[in-house]
Amino acid sequence: MKKKWNKIALLFFVLLSTSLLGACGQKSVAGEDILERIEKDQEIVWGVKTDTRLFGLINIGTGNVEGFDIDIAKAITKEILGSKGHAEFVEVTSKTRIPLLKNGNIDAIIATMTISDERKKVVDFSDVYFDAGQSLLVKKGSPIKGIESLNANTTLLAVKGSTSAVNIRKKAPEAKILELENYAEAFTALKSGQGDAMTTDNSILLGIAEENPDYTLAGDIFTDEPYGIAINKGQEPFLNRVNEALATLKANGTYDKIYDKWFPK
Repeated sequence: MKKKWNKIALLFFVLLSTSLLGACGQKSVAGEDILERIEKDQEIVWGVKTDTRLFGLINIGTGNVEGFDIDIAKAITKEILGSKGHAEFVEVTSKTRIPLLKNGNIDAIIATMTISDERKKVVDFSDVYFDAGQSLLVKKGSPIKGIESLNANTTLLAVKGSTSAVNIRKKAPEAKILELENYAEAFTALKSGQGDAMTTDNSILLGIAEENPDYTLAGDIFTDEPYGIAINKGQEPFLNRVNEALATLKANGTYDKIYDKWFPK
C-alpha cells in the first residue's frame, strides 16, 4: 500500500512540475507589450467586421474586406509602423470581438464598436473616430415612423452582443426583441417578415438601405453612438500611439479623404 501511495505522489509531482514548466515557458498575452511586438513584427492584427456595408464588407470579386474601418486601420498602421507596416485583418462579430481581443488573437478592434461605460470595464478605447446614432430600418410604407411607433405588437431585430440590443430594450420596453448573429442575418429576417424593423447604428443601416432601395430609415436617431478602437487593458503605449496616429490623420486631411470616399453624401 505504501509503494502504491509513493507512486501516486511521484506521478502527481511530475505532472505538477510539467504544468509549471509549461506555464513558465509561455509568455502571457496580458503581460505582452503590444507596441513593442508590432514594431518588431511590422504588423498590426485588426479585428474587423466583414458583413457591414461601408465599414467592413468582403468584396466578392477580390476576396478582400473593404470599408471605412478598413481604410482607417490601414492609415493608422502606416502612421505607426511606416510604409512597410502591414495591416492584417481578422473577422469579428459583435459577439466575438472582445473575447478575441482578450485572448490575444487580435491587437485591436475597429468594428463599428460603440464606446460605453460597461465596455470600458474590460477594454480601453481610443479617441472617437466616428460619430453615429441608433435608428430603425423598415420596408418603405411601414406604419413605423420612428421610436415612438414601437409597442407590444412590434418585433425588432438586433445583433447579439451589440449596444443596440441593450438600448432598444430601454427605449421600447414593450416591444419584442429578436437577436441574430450578425447584420446579414438580421436583414434577412426583416425581409422574410420575422420582424417589423431592424435596429442598429444609422451608419450601418444607411449602407443597407443604399443597397436595398425598398428599405428606408424611420424617424430620427435616438441615441449617440461614438465609435472607438478597442485595445486591451494595460496597453497604454499602444493606445497612445493609436490616438497620436488618429490625430495626425485628422490634421493632415487623410481622415477627411477616407470619410468622403465612403460617405460622399
